[in-house]
Amino acid sequence: MRFTALLFDLDGVLVDTAKYHYIAWKALAEELGIPFTLKDNERLKGVSRQRSLDIVLEIGGVDKTPEEREALCTEKNERYLSYIRKMEPEEILPGVREFLTEARRQGYKIALGSASKNARLILDRLELTDLFDAIVDGYMVTQAKPDPEVFALGGRLLGAQPSQCLVFEDSVAGIQAAHAGGMTAVGIGTREDLPEADLVLPGFAGATMEDIEKKLLAISR
Repeated sequence: MRFTALLFDLDGVLVDTAKYHYIAWKALAEELGIPFTLKDNERLKGVSRQRSLDIVLEIGGVDKTPEEREALCTEKNERYLSYIRKMEPEEILPGVREFLTEARRQGYKIALGSASKNARLILDRLELTDLFDAIVDGYMVTQAKPDPEVFALGGRLLGAQPSQCLVFEDSVAGIQAAHAGGMTAVGIGTREDLPEADLVLPGFAGATMEDIEKKLLAISR
């Protein structure tokens, strides 16, 4: 195996919580009189809650004090939490559980690398927690993607060098974070949306690490 450690983003990779983020941010934006579309929501992928709020306020040309910003972040998160507390294991994206289970059986170490402060709650709701050797969430890092901090910490917790780490991401910022940390990045989505990814998969249904390793080896030659 070229890789020994697999690091996964959460939203859009293991589960589609993006819809809940969108609903929560849109509701907050409407309260502030700010138009907010699905296209606007794309800019929030892979970035921290505070930075997401900054983007929403920038869209509307609205300024808020630090105290007001903190209150707005809390309000958005409470609304979001009300949705994810009701999540069921069936909301895991197709093929994810099977992919993680088989990767662990083959000896890969697995970590989560997410900016979300709700990551542990979501993994618990999805009954995925036991499949991870390490969990890095928004409480453990200070720098948002594309800074590599979240993946660098995940790699260290797994005892792996950057060259041994394979990152699975669905955002441009996440792909950039992986590369900034010296890691290889597999994009989950389309080549059009993730042009910098080393390899792109539409999802995990039917995917295997053997096939992924072969494709990456062929690309690197």
